[in-house]
Amino acid sequence: MRLPALLLLAASAAWAQGPAELEAVVSTDLGTFRFAFAPDKAPKHVDQFLLRARQGYYNGSAFFRVVANGIIQGGDPLLKNPKTARNLWGTGGLNLLADEFSDLKHERGTVSTVRIPGKAGSDGAQFFVCVGPQVALDGQYSSFGRVTEGMDVVEKISQTPAGENGFTATPVRILSVAIEPKKVEPFLTAAPAELARTVALKTTLGTIKVALEPTWAPEHARNFLKLTATGWYNATPFHRIAPGFVVQGGLPTPGRAHNADRWVRNIKGEFNAERKHVRGIVSMARGDDPNSAATSFFLMLGDAPHLDGQYSAFGRIVEGLEILEAFEKEPVDGETPKRPLQIIEATVLP
Repeated sequence: MRLPALLLLAASAAWAQGPAELEAVVSTDLGTFRFAFAPDKAPKHVDQFLLRARQGYYNGSAFFRVVANGIIQGGDPLLKNPKTARNLWGTGGLNLLADEFSDLKHERGTVSTVRIPGKAGSDGAQFFVCVGPQVALDGQYSSFGRVTEGMDVVEKISQTPAGENGFTATPVRILSVAIEPKKVEPFLTAAPAELARTVALKTTLGTIKVALEPTWAPEHARNFLKLTATGWYNATPFHRIAPGFVVQGGLPTPGRAHNADRWVRNIKGEFNAERKHVRGIVSMARGDDPNSAATSFFLMLGDAPHLDGQYSAFGRIVEGLEILEAFEKEPVDGETPKRPLQIIEATVLP
């Protein structure tokens, strides 16, 4: 059977790139998660995992041991046989590698290698993923990667009903483990001129178009485009309306995990006292730390000179100013809208 050209190109790219540029894509009964490798910390473990994944070693195996919101363990080749006796679960695929302990902590999302406790050189093909910090495991197990997407899936697997020894009542099947190039952060290397784009915010009250101004605040414009292009802003709420002052939105929805969470980070302030915060200007919210802006932004409803030089303005509304009037008319409890208002969809226009 001939593979489609795009799949062949992706496969070729994955083989050509070094381990640090690759990710494992773990597809299970309960969803898919991805993790990147740390070849500088455990090169032999990374090489082993890549080789075995490419050979299909993990396909059809399972996550068979869990601690709710703690860890999930899988990769035992014996679990490929659904008739394997429970007392043998976790005994396969061990004694294959020497330890590679490092300073890579067993934190949320860390991927590490299963070994026989207390036995040197007993690392193997089995692996576990930390859902929460596992400080007692630091320096005792060989960590070799970190989850980049799908921690919600890892959490879900950890909550699978389990009995004695944490063995799941029913194993969560690993349908496949594929090796792919790392996903590229949108607009990461775009030149400032390429950031002069327009974003359409389709909201509960209508569509607002924002022209980004990278000459004002290039990194804030880059950040806004990234969050828009990845769909991060979609379905996020407007949580604050202060009539005559601002409409604020862009905070993460509680409990939501998004594929672009890996690229959310604080941005250094880009303040300019000459850039006035007047009606229609779009600027970035922050905390007390001037370099703490991340995702939340505000639309100016009126002039606020006390914000000039204190907050990073990065765009202006070029269409939909009447939507600001609709926001100002919304009933509020203090500054909290009384009904849900949200960004339905944010789009980078051609």
